[in-house]
Amino acid sequence: MMVTEKNVIMDETAIRRALSRIAHEILEKNKGIENCLLVGIRTRGVYLAQRIAERIKEIEGIEIPYGELDITHYRDDREAMDRTVVNSNLTFPAGSNGIHDKKVILFDDVLYTGRTIRAAMDALMDCGRPRMIQLAVLADRGHRELPIRPDYIGKNVPTSKHEQIEVALTEFDGKDEVYIISNREER
Repeated sequence: MMVTEKNVIMDETAIRRALSRIAHEILEKNKGIENCLLVGIRTRGVYLAQRIAERIKEIEGIEIPYGELDITHYRDDREAMDRTVVNSNLTFPAGSNGIHDKKVILFDDVLYTGRTIRAAMDALMDCGRPRMIQLAVLADRGHRELPIRPDYIGKNVPTSKHEQIEVALTEFDGKDEVYIISNREER
C-alpha cells in the first residue's frame, strides 16, 4: 500500500524571509529598480511578484510595475494552440511601456524541469524584446531537462523524482507553506 507523506519545509515566516531576501538581491543586482518590471507566471508566481513589489516599495519607497503572464498557449505538453492571444495575458498597470528594453524579473513558485520557464520566455518574447530576463523562484527542486538556472532562489530543495513540492500561498490557498510530498510503500 502506498502512503503519502506531506512535510512542511517552509512556513509563513520562512517564506516571508526568503521573499525579503530576494527583494534585496533584486535591488542589489540591478542597482535599484530603474527599467525593471516583475512578471509572475499564473497562478502563484503572480502573488510572489506582487509580494516582492510590495517589499521593494517598503525598502525603496518606489513602486515597481508588475504583471501577470498566462503561458497556457505556450506549454509543450498540450496541443498546439493559437498563440496570438498572448498579449492579452500580459498586463501591467496604466502608464507602463510593456516589456520592451526592460529588465524583466520572471517569478514562479517551483522550478523543476525548466519547461514552464521556457514557455514563459517564449510568451515574453512574443510581447516585445526585453533587455534582460532574470528568474526568481520560491523553491528550486532540481531535475532540469533544459539549461535554465534561476537568478534568485528562496530555497534549494533537492528531491527525488518520486517527490513533489507544493506551494500554498494565502492569496490563493488561505495559508503560506511549502510542502515536500513523498510517496512510499508501507511495509
